[in-house]
This record gives sequence, C-alpha cells and structure tokens, in this order.
Amino acid sequence: MPMMNRRQCTRWLTLGATALALSGCASLMGREPVRVNVVGVEPLRGEGLEARLALKLRVVNPNDVALGYDGLSVELDVRGQPFASGVSNERGEVPRFGEAVITLPVSVSALSLVRQALGMARGGNQRIDYVLRGRLAGTVLGGVSFRSSGEIELPAEWVSP
Repeated sequence: MPMMNRRQCTRWLTLGATALALSGCASLMGREPVRVNVVGVEPLRGEGLEARLALKLRVVNPNDVALGYDGLSVELDVRGQPFASGVSNERGEVPRFGEAVITLPVSVSALSLVRQALGMARGGNQRIDYVLRGRLAGTVLGGVSFRSSGEIELPAEWVSP
C-alpha cells in the first residue's frame, strides 16, 4: 500500500471532516419548530411605575432529540401593542417528544398598563389576544427562536371594577 504524503493526508482529513459536518447539519435541518404558548399569568411584586408578571410558558418539543436550553428571552404584544418583555437565565431541557412549563418574570411599563386598561374598559372583555416572540438560548445551534399567538383569559378580579 503506497504511503500518503502530508498534503494528501491533510486533504483527506479535511474532506472527511467536511462530510461529517454536512451530514450532521443535514440531520438537524429536518427538525420541527418548537411550539410555545402562554398558559398562565400571575402578578409579582413590582417597583416604581413598572409592573412585574410571572409568565408561564408551555414549550412543546415535537422532535426525537431533547432540547437543552440555557436562558430565555421573550417579548409579549397584547392587542397589537408592545406589552411586556423579560429574560431568564434558567436552565433545563424539554424532553424528546415532550413538553415543559417554564415560568419567566417579565416587566410591564406603566404606559403599557394604562393603554391596556383603557382598552379593556372600552371592551370589557376578559379574553385578550397576544403575540409572543422569543428565543431559547444555549442549544447546539446557538438558540431556537419561536413565535406564537393566541388568547389569554384574565382572572375576573383583574377585570372587574
């Protein structure tokens, strides 16, 4: 068997590593997007002119590989207007073909609260539509972004005068 020189050996190693990397990326390309929905909102102690809420998110992983995360960021729009945002350095894992509930503290500005209170006074509805955008950080690919929309039913004591 003939000996390879250093250049040929390097070339074959580079080609092999590239082929392995591309096959790994190809297997990740077929991943289904995670689904994230708001499943609860609870008041937290605020400071000054800001309100704080505990936003409960259900993360559904429809893939056959567990989704590890190390941090989370979200922005929440309510009735088409920016409402709350927050970050968390929480770590965890959403199991393969599984789900997890993550609680995330978010901040709401006084202006957003007033705008939404006026809208609710006019509408008198306990159900409000939302759009949630965010990112689960720290995965193999550097993060998984998500976007979802739906309705939240507010507790009656929040809406009643």
